[in-house]
Amino acid sequence: MNSSFDLSAYFTRIAYDGPRTPTLETLRAIQFLHPQAIAFENLDPLLGRSPRLDIESLQQKLVRSRRGGYCFEQNALFGHALRALGFRVTGLAGRVVWNRPDNMTTPPRSHMVLRVELDEGTYLADVGFGLSPTGPLRLEPDIEQQTPHEPFRLTKDGEQYTLQAKLLGKWQSFYRFDLQAQEEVDYEVANHYVSTWPTSHFVTSLIAARAAPELRYGLRGNQLSIRPLNGAGEQRALTSAAEMRAALSDLFGITVPEPDRFDATVARLNLLAPA
Repeated sequence: MNSSFDLSAYFTRIAYDGPRTPTLETLRAIQFLHPQAIAFENLDPLLGRSPRLDIESLQQKLVRSRRGGYCFEQNALFGHALRALGFRVTGLAGRVVWNRPDNMTTPPRSHMVLRVELDEGTYLADVGFGLSPTGPLRLEPDIEQQTPHEPFRLTKDGEQYTLQAKLLGKWQSFYRFDLQAQEEVDYEVANHYVSTWPTSHFVTSLIAARAAPELRYGLRGNQLSIRPLNGAGEQRALTSAAEMRAALSDLFGITVPEPDRFDATVARLNLLAPA
């Protein structure tokens, strides 16, 4: 157990009051609650700051300051919590292929994901993809697996797995990964790259996502989407930086740091332009 990790504060943050035992049931409960309480967001890279991944910075930002974060922050925090509970956790890395044409060059390992060993078998746990599965997935290819939100499945080609979600009745690939364990320095390098590279979408666009019990909220640029699990979704364009800040606060639970700087960044990047 990592004595510097405040497990009770984390549980208060995600509103979990269940057993503190490293079981599949506990993992399912925590993975369902985490993305509802701690939104996916990229405000720090957008505002010119590279997120810090040390345990104290993660707790200060995501737990005590009630901010969100992206995959390296989300899954690092989640991993600390799981290890504090006694889970056997290994960090992996994925290559994001969502919305990428098949003929594009191989993407870098820019996504953090967790492998969890349980008595029932090996599971994939991920709270840091925006549209992450809201339940752990057995590391077994070619079976459809239900979560509290969308169905997911894993496919396998050689040593490579691909995570797919069924969205609007069609399977869409999210990322590819293998089982090579990653070191902290691997995540530090990838985190620096995606948060500082001039053309990184984390630097050039606003991205936020949050799950709720029966729907998902999403924000890309000024395009807000509200997608229920059943029924037609809603999408609309936000028309001002103030409206974007209000949506982040009201729907994603995020208070924008440095609102004047945020407004200036929205204008500089022309984030209110029609998609």
